[in-house]
Amino acid sequence: MKITEYRQVWEIWNSSKEKLHAYVLSRFKNQVIAEEVSQEVLLKIYNSCCSEKEITNLNSWLYKIAHNTSLDILKKESHSQNSVDFDNTINDSEKWDELSTFLEPLIDFLPEKYGVPLKMSDLDKIDQKEIALKLGLGHSATKSRIQRARKLLREEIELCFHLELDKNGVLINADLKTSCRPLQKLKEKK
Repeated sequence: MKITEYRQVWEIWNSSKEKLHAYVLSRFKNQVIAEEVSQEVLLKIYNSCCSEKEITNLNSWLYKIAHNTSLDILKKESHSQNSVDFDNTINDSEKWDELSTFLEPLIDFLPEKYGVPLKMSDLDKIDQKEIALKLGLGHSATKSRIQRARKLLREEIELCFHLELDKNGVLINADLKTSCRPLQKLKEKK
């Protein structure tokens, strides 16, 4: 499919805007940011009109635009972050321990089918074979879900934090982004 007329942009937008907005809102949990990202998505679709680019899967293409636009918004916002203060006198593992207080809430952002096995494996230190038995899954399915959950968790961390590492990968600083409202509320309670 090629978008060759601006009328097509409006047809695509009108049929997809609610799903895309819901997707973005699920990522940010903030109506204002979701509206901003949605408008940026519309502009990018509009700008792609008449580009002669072949679109093989329209839904995939739209969600990729929404995802990339979300990341762009987060990068812009990274200049107005709240810092998770780390005491420079403590060692690296203690810094990671301090950051890890946010891991369980971030795991809770994941779909249940990924979050539950990850919690059991990495937080509760349960063997993967035992997790498979408890969840009624095969061992390879359990292993795959845990690996997928770790990848999703990394994406959540990158959405909510700006991590500053030195050249050896040692954590120097972690800034909680203001767009990550649930973790902002958790930080305020501490």
